[in-house]
Amino acid sequence: MVPPEAALSPRPALLASSFDDLGVRLGPDGGTLRVWSGNADTMHLVVFDHVDLDWAVETLPMTATGDGVFEATTPLLRPGARYAVRAGGPHGPGNTFNPETLLLDPYARGLVSGGYGDWRGVVVEGGFDWGGVAKPRVPMDRTVIYEGHVKGLTKRHPLVPPALHGTYAGLAHPAMIEHFLSLGITSIELLPVHAFATEPRLLQLGLTNYWGYNSLNFFSPHSAYATAASRAEGPEAVLREFKGMVRLLHEAGLEVLLDVVYNHTSEEGIGGPRTSLRGLDNRSYYRQTDEGVYIDVTGCGNAVNTSTDAAARLVLDSLRYWAEDVQIDGFRFDLAVTLGRDGNHSFDPEHPLLRAIRDDEVLAGTKLIAEPWDVGMGGWQTGNFGDGWHEWNDRYRDRVRNFWLSDVDYARRASTAPVGIGGFATRLAGSSNTFSQERGPLASVNFVTAHDGFTLRDLVSYDVKHNLGNGEQNRDGADTNRSYNHGAEGKTDDPRILATRRKAMRNLLGTLLLSAGVPMITAGDEMGRTQRGNNNAYCHDSPLTWLSWNLAPWQQDLFAHTQRLLALRRENPALRPVHFARLGERIPSASLMDWYDEHGETMSSDRWTDPSHRTLQYLATSTPENEELNRILLVVHGNESPVEVTLPVLTDDVEYVSLWSSADETPADDMPRIAPGEVVPFVGTSMRLFRVESRG
Repeated sequence: MVPPEAALSPRPALLASSFDDLGVRLGPDGGTLRVWSGNADTMHLVVFDHVDLDWAVETLPMTATGDGVFEATTPLLRPGARYAVRAGGPHGPGNTFNPETLLLDPYARGLVSGGYGDWRGVVVEGGFDWGGVAKPRVPMDRTVIYEGHVKGLTKRHPLVPPALHGTYAGLAHPAMIEHFLSLGITSIELLPVHAFATEPRLLQLGLTNYWGYNSLNFFSPHSAYATAASRAEGPEAVLREFKGMVRLLHEAGLEVLLDVVYNHTSEEGIGGPRTSLRGLDNRSYYRQTDEGVYIDVTGCGNAVNTSTDAAARLVLDSLRYWAEDVQIDGFRFDLAVTLGRDGNHSFDPEHPLLRAIRDDEVLAGTKLIAEPWDVGMGGWQTGNFGDGWHEWNDRYRDRVRNFWLSDVDYARRASTAPVGIGGFATRLAGSSNTFSQERGPLASVNFVTAHDGFTLRDLVSYDVKHNLGNGEQNRDGADTNRSYNHGAEGKTDDPRILATRRKAMRNLLGTLLLSAGVPMITAGDEMGRTQRGNNNAYCHDSPLTWLSWNLAPWQQDLFAHTQRLLALRRENPALRPVHFARLGERIPSASLMDWYDEHGETMSSDRWTDPSHRTLQYLATSTPENEELNRILLVVHGNESPVEVTLPVLTDDVEYVSLWSSADETPADDMPRIAPGEVVPFVGTSMRLFRVESRG
């Protein structure tokens, strides 16, 4: 029975029944295809020979059933069938109909390439035995995200069989699972795995779209990441391999998150490839002026117009499919601001699509992570998404890089850093100046590096980008990186510079993994991976972007530091508060924090901003439900000059247990105990973590 108040509320337009059951539905007499177009006046279904994809075995008109839906039923639409559609309609601004063009069904669950660069949908059944394996449902405060590329992660792994290199099956190989678990991450975030295409411009340069931010279709896994055996068997086997990967990772307790690209498609600007949405209903699916000129807020040639019901419903249905049928645990939304733009192209945090994603029953418990910007007017929206959303925190990234790198560079030349430690402390404690009290620190996905930009090793090794291999005369990629080469650009044999770089990496990783919020590690950073200064390696499918598993001793040490830091994060709930702490004031289920200077005295107001004072002691006390009281002291020294730090005197019955120091090349196994009021020397920029314990 529908509650009276629900009966009075209008059903959201993007959930309207006219959009139900789009795509192919199988029945005892074959299959029925339903395709939506608000402006087409004719549509045809074309079914192709299983072997010769240029031979149409049947072409039949589709019936307009009302509300823009066209439908056709045929016994030839059975599992494995290849098919496409043709759409005809009026001419005029915004319409680009061509009844001869073969188009992909936007809801196709599988696809294959035709003989002349066009595409065919493939009917798949999609059945799979999950064996009772459930989603891990890792709480956000315990979540550690590991962002990686399906192919890059496994292509060179010596313990993964060659037949599985660069594949979905390879990602779930025991050797990879052992790496993930031994490192201590909880959630693997995969760069785009929706079927995608390489831009014609890159093909002309002999390059490829490696990252995959160029979607062909929102329902089909990218077949090139499947094993040769699965590709030979067809899209059904590719989907089965993908699901098998998810099941094995779930069995190991690991979540699978997808980086999804719903903001634009591979059809590029007007004049670009016409593969699906443009040919079906350009006016409804892409943002444009009344004259049909594209409003490109993505920088990729087009922007999906989620202010229309059809486009919004397409995105929502895709998410529901991956979350339910494929058991995906969460999504990172590329250029998420585009999805939240209204009919006037302005961002609305309460956009119907954003609300529908957050409130959808199928998506309940799914991690929703926004990249909170695009390139349009008003495109930077960090901190402005609503409840239920988590966001990449670029403010965190920039402040942490500044503190450990560009500020140190500045201080070497000017004898003092440009700013004090206050802004850094705010980021360390969860970015309360960016996210509301109601959303708390877990709204912030903290990162220092990502797929887009320098790797961690390159961040401390290069002052400028080196992207000549991308074919754009080094014009592409960010120019402002807040990096520092520490005295030599790129490769060097200078032992002093190399040691300083290694410590800088440990400081950056230590900050990331000891901060309040949800940390995200870029795959390979835990092992000191380099892309030789390329900060936009999207077009390189080569050893430049594939992880190397042949580690030098210093790389093994860096991996051990990352392991130690993640173990400490798990073991100390004070490092992962659910609510913002308030200085000197305890609130239910939150932490109490205090700040001290290098003398062990409460930080005075002038010390927060004075650039000559860059030493801080951060005391956090955590009291989350069902966990033992836990207190940690994190000491940060952001200056290359030595300093003696006096640990704060709390009470007579406590002492400090040393847990980790970024000054150590190899994580120390001993855990010395230090009394309050004792002096600890800091030779240069470094961090040290203590746990506060009762004496005896």
